[in-house]
Amino acid sequence: MAPATSTAYARVGRKLRGQPTSDGAGVRLTRVIGGPQLPDLDPFLLLDEFGTDRPEDYLAGFPEHPHRGFETVTYMLDGRMRHRDNHGNEGVLVPGSVQWMTAGRGLVHSEMPEQEQGRMRGFQLWVNLPAREKMTEPKYQEFAPDRIVQLAPAQGVQVKLIAGRLGDLRGPIAQPATDPVYLDVALADGAAWEYDLPEGHNAFAYVYEGEAAIGEGEDARTVQAQELAVLAGGSRLRLRALQPDTRLIVVAGRPLREPVARYGPFVMNTKQELMQAFVDFQEGKF
Repeated sequence: MAPATSTAYARVGRKLRGQPTSDGAGVRLTRVIGGPQLPDLDPFLLLDEFGTDRPEDYLAGFPEHPHRGFETVTYMLDGRMRHRDNHGNEGVLVPGSVQWMTAGRGLVHSEMPEQEQGRMRGFQLWVNLPAREKMTEPKYQEFAPDRIVQLAPAQGVQVKLIAGRLGDLRGPIAQPATDPVYLDVALADGAAWEYDLPEGHNAFAYVYEGEAAIGEGEDARTVQAQELAVLAGGSRLRLRALQPDTRLIVVAGRPLREPVARYGPFVMNTKQELMQAFVDFQEGKF
């Protein structure tokens, strides 16, 4: 008879709080990944949370700027944002919608608010591309709210499945290189839920409302709003709400384990490639 195997639960390997900053033309946001505390978490290069009721904090938006060598993922919770690029693509992100943009060999785009008052809230995540895909053609995967799978897998639990698997269902976003998971999880007070992360993925959970216990038994740690938990130790994730209306995102991706040469909006593998990106942008080749 084969010996029984015990479930290996993920634990909080590290916990940190996002830092206030600004980007674009002065948009105020909280930088969680991409700062001095956590420069990256392979394959993730940056995580920003933006959220304010003050129009002066977001109206200037993100005017035209270039990207090369990675992907940006914008998930809107509240508000409307219009994007345009120099390849002729244009659209409006509304509450609950997701845009997964592959910058590839390069594009120049803008992201500007489509509102002059009210709340603007959401996340932008940067995901690295492997060396073999850094110079691919730019492309978009864009999904309206009704295209995002929503489930109630347990009592008091609601999940939006943006990327990855849950049972027999799969989120609409596909990226074979990093095989990402992206969940938006809402927990009622005291509600608990367990989820199996893909083996070998780097993963994190970021609480943006309420408070959650992450981990099992004595290993469980409290994570408050605006705190990120880097997950370690196992693939079985246990979440439990410690406050009413707790919400968090759970994100995981297959690490690329490649060298990173990074400066501003360009992410390549070598310093030479990085310098070439600046030359190509200045010569109008994006």
